[in-house]
Amino acid sequence: MKLNTPRWWYSRDTRHAPISRAALKPLSWIWAGVTARKIAKTQGFDAQIPVISVGNLTMGGSGKTPVAREILRLLRQQGHAPSALSRGYGGTLSGPVIVDPQHHTAQEVGDEPLMLAQDGMVVVSRDRIEGAKTARQAGATHLVLDDGHQNPSLKKDIALIVVDGETRNGEWPFGDGSVFPSGPMREPLRAGLARADGVIVLLPTDMTEADPELLALFGNLPVFTARLVAPHTPPSGPQVGFAGIAKPWKVERSLIAAGCDLKDFVPYPDHAALTDSDIDFLKQRAELFEAGLVTTEKDWIRLSDSQRENIKAWPVCANFDDENHFTDWLNRTFGATLN
Repeated sequence: MKLNTPRWWYSRDTRHAPISRAALKPLSWIWAGVTARKIAKTQGFDAQIPVISVGNLTMGGSGKTPVAREILRLLRQQGHAPSALSRGYGGTLSGPVIVDPQHHTAQEVGDEPLMLAQDGMVVVSRDRIEGAKTARQAGATHLVLDDGHQNPSLKKDIALIVVDGETRNGEWPFGDGSVFPSGPMREPLRAGLARADGVIVLLPTDMTEADPELLALFGNLPVFTARLVAPHTPPSGPQVGFAGIAKPWKVERSLIAAGCDLKDFVPYPDHAALTDSDIDFLKQRAELFEAGLVTTEKDWIRLSDSQRENIKAWPVCANFDDENHFTDWLNRTFGATLN
């Protein structure tokens, strides 16, 4: 059974859920210790093609998949033939398998790989080494690891950290700094940043600039800002929204900021597989408000053909504030690591 992400994870104010924070702290020490030992003891495999890791330091909700998708697009724009590499969270196939969006389903390969495969090659593999070999043999010139920062099995040429830049209304991307399950961190902030080559701060569309206090945490690391942008406006008329992502409240906020006449919003756990009963409930809510149904592209792609009826996807993508600056840095860093 999947649970919704606790909102108190993303607050620095430890007065929120103090008993839960304290009770879960011993488990956090165990989690952090296991992660640190795994990273320290593993020698990364050389994939023989450039590898970019797009990861995060929290359990989810930073926007790493839209950023990975944009980096893949930029590499293709430069004439390369990159492949995304994912372990296919939520899918049944262990791989390695090249995702075919005309053949595979989200239940087989995971929602994020299936979404990325709309644009180009994606390899799903529980074993990252075997996945890298499959991608290279299929002609990939670069690998983009979606969610690879805490997985040391592959040698990384560039390790990028994606950070949610929303700091308004008491939110903080790292909460009080506690490691899962007493907080959102996969590992301590300092340890994660020590292995990073750069940071991408992903801002909401309606936020003009990143919080200086947040930027100061990254020290001398190169920091690039990007923001989530919708290619088109939300569906017109009254809508009931729903989303199964790590921070579903961000979708609700984004729809409203984009001018959606949002009458109701239903959150689900990250990667939740909605049943027909869930869809019936959503359609009943929509009927109550005489509204349509709207969700994210990631959620929509998980639905079956019959479930998608009368449900509209509202896709968003990540755009760098200074695309040329980022691609120049990427190319310079690749040159330095490959020499």
